[in-house]
Amino acid sequence: MSSVIAPLPENAEAPVAPARWTRSALLLIGLGIMVGVMIVASLLSLRFGSLEISSQQARDAVFSYDDAVYEQVIVRELRVPRTLIALAVGGSLGIAGTVMQGVTRNPLAGPSILGVSAGASFGVTLAIYVLGVSTPSQFVWFAFPGAALAAIVVFGVASSGRGGATPVRLALAGVVVSALLASWTSALLLLSEETMDLVRFWSVGSVAGRPLDVLWGVLPLMLPAAIACLFLGQQLNVLSMGEESARGLGMNTTRVRLVASALVVVLTGSAVSVAGPIGFVGLATPHIARSLVGSDYRWVLPYSFLLGSILLVLADTAGRVAARPSEIQVGVVMAFIGAPFLIALARRRSVAN
Repeated sequence: MSSVIAPLPENAEAPVAPARWTRSALLLIGLGIMVGVMIVASLLSLRFGSLEISSQQARDAVFSYDDAVYEQVIVRELRVPRTLIALAVGGSLGIAGTVMQGVTRNPLAGPSILGVSAGASFGVTLAIYVLGVSTPSQFVWFAFPGAALAAIVVFGVASSGRGGATPVRLALAGVVVSALLASWTSALLLLSEETMDLVRFWSVGSVAGRPLDVLWGVLPLMLPAAIACLFLGQQLNVLSMGEESARGLGMNTTRVRLVASALVVVLTGSAVSVAGPIGFVGLATPHIARSLVGSDYRWVLPYSFLLGSILLVLADTAGRVAARPSEIQVGVVMAFIGAPFLIALARRRSVAN
């Protein structure tokens, strides 16, 4: 006997794919959890350091500040600024690294790998040597041109010859340009002892001793660029399919790459001008995010932003706790963490292929 399937009534709604909505709901819940982890990491940063402060004192420093209490002064004047700066810088580097990996289709790409950080550092060092710039609030206006010029040179070198800017060529060009800029930066430092005194602490990469005015100065550039990157998820998904496929779907790949690269330069230049060159944040966070949410850039981008903030805040806190009563700069801590991560990443067969 044959069975007949009755048609749906006209006013009946089509069934919704439960798996898709369940995954989206889980990822949204995951974002909420990441925000909670970021808040906890920030609270740990306020409490722990070279001087251990009770949770009550840290809470009072934020909500009922009394400048007569020494512990509250430490929290309000020193730890709150460095925590906010670490959140902003870590998030900026995390999302910049994700966009750069998506644009270049290179899992080893990052602001420090492709020369952008080295360009920003050279711009700041040159400004100190030639113009006598001495305050972090002035560094930003010279970090941007340096980062932009380095990015242009790297993409130009990688694009020359047959095949265009392949992932391997971009990585090689970035290494060469970074080494060249690093040597020029070292030469300027050797020529001027005053320049060396100003640059040596900043060049290590640190969020300590930076006033909040420096962050407020770059935030009008950093925040819109980070928000704009969050809307590049669909474009990066299409680019990940390959150049020909993206063009076949009607995408202007050149324009997307230019816009994305400009946003990366703004984010990296802002972060470097505030905290100095901090490596491995932009390289590590996209891979951690992809291990959590998959390869969809619409989710990888916001997760990378939050993970970058969490990673840098925790690294800064660990540097303060590990070397009491002194501290290890966050750039050094990230190098300890990032170097083994990069070696393990490069050994993976999927990355090598």
